[in-house]
Amino acid sequence: MAKKTLTKKQKKLVERLRQAGVERNIALTLTFVAGKEEATRREIERATGLKQPEVSIATQTMRERDWMDKRDIKKEGKGRPVHGYRLDKALKEIIDEIKEEERERIKEMENNLKKIEELVNSIY
Repeated sequence: MAKKTLTKKQKKLVERLRQAGVERNIALTLTFVAGKEEATRREIERATGLKQPEVSIATQTMRERDWMDKRDIKKEGKGRPVHGYRLDKALKEIIDEIKEEERERIKEMENNLKKIEELVNSIY
């Protein structure tokens, strides 16, 4: 089976998401799954280079944020169940949430800088 990896543009998206404060594992998982109807944990691992625990944590976090859905895939024989993951929201909606979080973070930083300036002025 050919190894599917992220495209150059997808890698650039991961970089931008990281710069916006998104955790690496989530940025990689989100970017890969966004381009798929559904992906298994193993497919995510192979395409992103993440290890199993990293994928599990990323998918769990994304499910907690209502960004991702998980379903059991029937498989032959014994062993661990296989899960299919897909986005539960449109990528644009997720990006809008990230943008809003960044705006809030910027407001907090600006407020902090203002308070620092006020303190400096009151002390010196």
